[in-house]
Amino acid sequence: MFANYHSHTARCHHATGSQREYVEKAIESGFKIFGFSDHTPYPYNNGFVSSIRMLPVELESYVKETLDLKAEYKNEIEIKLGLEVEYFPKHFEDLLRLCEPYPIEYFLLAQHHTENEYDGTYVGFPTRDETVLQKYCNQIYEALATGRFLYLAHPDLVNFVGDDAAYESYMRELCRKAKSYGLPLEINFLGIWDHRNYPDRRFWKIAGEEQMDVIFGADAHHVDKIWLPDCEKIAMQIVAENGLHLVEKM
Repeated sequence: MFANYHSHTARCHHATGSQREYVEKAIESGFKIFGFSDHTPYPYNNGFVSSIRMLPVELESYVKETLDLKAEYKNEIEIKLGLEVEYFPKHFEDLLRLCEPYPIEYFLLAQHHTENEYDGTYVGFPTRDETVLQKYCNQIYEALATGRFLYLAHPDLVNFVGDDAAYESYMRELCRKAKSYGLPLEINFLGIWDHRNYPDRRFWKIAGEEQMDVIFGADAHHVDKIWLPDCEKIAMQIVAENGLHLVEKM
């Protein structure tokens, strides 16, 4: 891999290792571009406190540490400052206001829930309910229309185990929408090594038929998961089998 834009920090409460360790491992592994995209804080106005993302008060330290490392290692690797963002309609504008003072370089769109985190459905759980699939796709379409995102991370996270024809219909439209906005789709290495429901072979067959651009994402939550050659081999097989176009950097 030449570049990775999908990596986390301990601030999200489910990752380990220091940011410096991530950078040094990325250099050791031969990366030229390495992006931090920790789970974005969300300024919920109803008192809800998330256990899976950094708090709003931690954003400043995240930005500072990333920029300090960016300057320190500028002759060895290009470090990018990003955030992995779910689109929560009630709070997205508040998030943009929170991020406005900082030089955030990109948002990755990574939808895990319908509605909002505290009142919606986690889409990674197996479901036969077509309305979950519908809401997942519609929420992504709303997010794409904002024009704020670099690419669509793990688009096949939604774990629909119902009617295959319904899955194909919704996922084909999702691919077409993403393509109309020029967004590549991510083949996610966390899903590969952790044996999750994604990458979903059904999805990537559809993506190939729609001639989609794809990008690899480590989705690293631990330093030893930054460079995974076995996962890259599997991801390359998905690309080759489906005639996908691999984008190496953004």
